[in-house]
Amino acid sequence: MDPRDDDIEFDFFEEEPATTEAQSPQSRVRLPRRGGRGPGIRGPAGPQRGLTPLLRLLALIAIIVAALVFFGLLVQSCASTSKHDAYKSYMGEVAKVAQSSATDGAQLATDLTTSGVKPTDLATKLDGVAEGERQNVAKAQRLNPPGPLRPEHEDLIEALQLRVTGVQGLADTFRKTANSKASTDAALLAAPAERLLASDVIWDDLFRGPATTQMKNDGVSGVVAPESHFVTNQSLITEQSMVLVLQRLRGASTSGGTPTGIHGTNIVETKVLPGGQTLSPTTENTVVATTDLSFVVTVADSGDSQEVGIEVTLTIKKAQGAIVKTQTIDLINPGQTKPVTFKNLGQVPFAQPTTVNVDVAPVPGEHNTSNNKATYKVIFSLG
Repeated sequence: MDPRDDDIEFDFFEEEPATTEAQSPQSRVRLPRRGGRGPGIRGPAGPQRGLTPLLRLLALIAIIVAALVFFGLLVQSCASTSKHDAYKSYMGEVAKVAQSSATDGAQLATDLTTSGVKPTDLATKLDGVAEGERQNVAKAQRLNPPGPLRPEHEDLIEALQLRVTGVQGLADTFRKTANSKASTDAALLAAPAERLLASDVIWDDLFRGPATTQMKNDGVSGVVAPESHFVTNQSLITEQSMVLVLQRLRGASTSGGTPTGIHGTNIVETKVLPGGQTLSPTTENTVVATTDLSFVVTVADSGDSQEVGIEVTLTIKKAQGAIVKTQTIDLINPGQTKPVTFKNLGQVPFAQPTTVNVDVAPVPGEHNTSNNKATYKVIFSLG
């Protein structure tokens, strides 16, 4: 047997269709191999035809994976944008409620510190403030918070409800005690007033703080949970302060509205900032006029009654027209001192004698006003 007959080729990828007639060994014709190689020596094999479909399949899979990754990132980006918009829209609506409630709180402080008001009139004013807070509660209840913030939203509503009950409690108590002289009336007023302070704590600790943390955990940036402080002056809602409020209100309810007790204020001192120089009313004062020049006037309540709405005016004389600034002390209790700061004074007169005048408006029932005014001789220098 010819050794070359053992050189049998196998094709694992394609099979030739079988013929009806078998070919005889003698009919097989071998073509001479290129390169002059002897029989039995095969040249290097070309790429197998079965590998091409596999490569095409792998390329298709890679394209599909890339498409899935792309659409996954696109969906994630859209979801992130949607989440950000949901938080932004919600906090925008909360900010409106927060601002409205804070305005009601400022109105409460104004009503409590308005002089010459009778208890029944004050109660009517506070009824209006309470109604404003009921409307804020209704607005908050209609909001649709993002899912993770639903517990915090419930706390927000609770804070607003405390403001309703607190203000309404004050109104009802002022109305009930209008003709009373009991020493326990102040304690009755302090109880609902404490609800107002509690509402600020709940807003900060149970809504604003946790909401800020939740947004951070959700990857939401650029959205701020608004604050809302209802109590503008904590000293106004203490039991001792309520004693003085009642004293003032009941004095206004006497015949002709004449205040009872001793009333009066006085100027303690006037300082120059930023240097801290105390002006002398008896000698000339040289004041360095810096760009942030300001004056701080300290006023004392020298009577035994609470005073409210006290206007303090500072005047600097100059040829081109005096510089006049006015500030208001909302409330001051007996024996208490309050600083009043005057800044943004503009161009003061340099290198020439002038005067700085301070005038504290008299309070109702004040008889001695001689200590409500002060005049200081001043020369402003550039330092």
